[in-house]
Amino acid sequence: MARAWAVKPQVLFLDEPTANLDPYAKNEVESLLQSFASEGMTLVMSTHNLGQAKRLSSRVIYLEAGAVKVDLPTADFFDNRASSGAETFLNAELTWS
Repeated sequence: MARAWAVKPQVLFLDEPTANLDPYAKNEVESLLQSFASEGMTLVMSTHNLGQAKRLSSRVIYLEAGAVKVDLPTADFFDNRASSGAETFLNAELTWS
């Protein structure tokens, strides 16, 4: 992450950047990401951590079976579960096809 940030990209893509970190390290990484965003960098991040998505995102794009099912501002995604199309995921349930 430090190497990517060093070149000051306009967009930084991250895949589960805090996976397998202890709570202290996770908080440090989240703080770093928030500082990147405050500097104007766009962050595109995949995560299964719903709390992290609530804390860090301004928009949530929910994918299912490789297709975009939802693209909403964060508050709308989490507050309007029934209309989000992701209610099964938000209820911690899995569907199998």
